[in-house]
Amino acid sequence: MSYLLGLTGSIGMGKSTTAQIFANLGCAVWDADAAVHRLYAPGGSAVLPMRLEFPAAIADGGVSRAALRAIIAANDTALARTEAIVHPLVAADRQAFLAKTANDIAVLDIPLLFETGYDAIMDGTVCVTAPPEVQRARVRERRTMSDAQLDAILAKQMPDEEKRARATWIITTDTLEHARSQVQVVIDSIKQDIAHA
Repeated sequence: MSYLLGLTGSIGMGKSTTAQIFANLGCAVWDADAAVHRLYAPGGSAVLPMRLEFPAAIADGGVSRAALRAIIAANDTALARTEAIVHPLVAADRQAFLAKTANDIAVLDIPLLFETGYDAIMDGTVCVTAPPEVQRARVRERRTMSDAQLDAILAKQMPDEEKRARATWIITTDTLEHARSQVQVVIDSIKQDIAHA
């Protein structure tokens, strides 16, 4: 059984980069967002139930995230109905990943780790963080959302300060080298725990 390490962090904090560092250093990594993309893609297991629930969300044989966002924005119950379909499918995808991984450490990249209570099933957790001005600059560089949209997302998420307080480890992504050295410390610490278990 792998050591389950929950990885989280708000938008623009460097979570995807940190997940890649864990992968490069030999950890198995499962990405919740990537799982949703697979489920929504043509042939994905969320397409048929979503077609039955929200026919207008289907485009080109898959679930259109843009169309779904518009439906959720216009309908108070749409988010809960979407989650009722998608969450069990994401959980099944995660279980399939864990069933086939033979790595000592399995990193589960879950953006809303603490908000959804998934931290309870982890052996340890990592919060990826960066100074607020760095976070905002990174999101601006993507040119995918306005400052107002970023503020709306951050308002729905647990504050970074609270995530850091709840995490087993904190990784600050101010530079790539610093992030990599901190990931190595986490891996070394977990391997010591496994050796002494």
